[in-house]
Amino acid sequence: MPVAFKDYYQVLGVSPKATEEEIKKAFRTLARKYHPDVAKDKKNAEEKFKEINEANEVLSNPESRRKYDELGANWKSGPPPQTAPGGDFRRSSARGPGGQEYEFRFGGTGFSDFFEQFFGGQGGAPFEYQGAPGEFEGGAQTVARRGRDIEGDILITLNEVLSGAVRAISVQRTNARTGEEEAQTYQVRIPAGVKAGQRIRVPGKGGEGMGGGRAGDIYLRVRYAQHPDFRVNGADLIGHLDLSPWEAVLGAAVPVPTLEKTVSLKVPAGTQQGHQLRLRGKGLPAGAGKRGDLYVAVAIQVPAKITKEQERLWKELAATAGFDPRKNS
Repeated sequence: MPVAFKDYYQVLGVSPKATEEEIKKAFRTLARKYHPDVAKDKKNAEEKFKEINEANEVLSNPESRRKYDELGANWKSGPPPQTAPGGDFRRSSARGPGGQEYEFRFGGTGFSDFFEQFFGGQGGAPFEYQGAPGEFEGGAQTVARRGRDIEGDILITLNEVLSGAVRAISVQRTNARTGEEEAQTYQVRIPAGVKAGQRIRVPGKGGEGMGGGRAGDIYLRVRYAQHPDFRVNGADLIGHLDLSPWEAVLGAAVPVPTLEKTVSLKVPAGTQQGHQLRLRGKGLPAGAGKRGDLYVAVAIQVPAKITKEQERLWKELAATAGFDPRKNS
């Protein structure tokens, strides 16, 4: 059964000619709407949030977007690559006991078949010899071989990074020759503070060993789901803060969202455009019970329309302020 093509531009609601900024804006708008922490229908929102993240994961990266555009241009000219049936599964293969060829697919990792086939990581290492050769049986020497390690990617939200989580991951093994299928589900613990690129190991759940060799392991490579409000810098989070001109000049106490809740931030009088304000301990786990910080970069917003009275007041301010930014900078 062919893997279904994913129209990532349609997912984000943008044109294939959309600029980087238009893609970023579309992602933020949709991600805020469907973020599981704020949506009322959490189950459907979670699936939509994963789909939006997947689309943004590809289209926000120039190299993967180029690859995707080339793929899209050629998709209709011929049949798409084949894969085993099933949604949200990653395909890998390994040779098991008796020389049988098996295909492994992951479910519940947050990525679609399409993404894993064209943009995901590669499968695990092939069989490795384990220990010394086994005993002779019937005149033939048997060799203990360790089962193959199976690798896949897993999409982790920043809230899961902050608090940790337990995810149900499905592993389906298909005998490539007979078509027989066997599926198992494992509860995988995601530790708080897990790093992007780190691999979560599920021991003994990979390919079966041969000749008495032990089974391989499952490794899930962590990828952070992009957040609509924050980007990650180590254990620190980077966000933004819109201020009115008077808030920047006079100072103010303004609400700022964090991963946990909205808090009040004191903005000093005279805050400049681009200045970063810090909220201590509102970042990601940094080890030893500590957390990184949340930095918000100030963006001063000017009203697009003003009334006649407001115009009069601005002119009065301009006449009395005695401030020239071209001389005072």
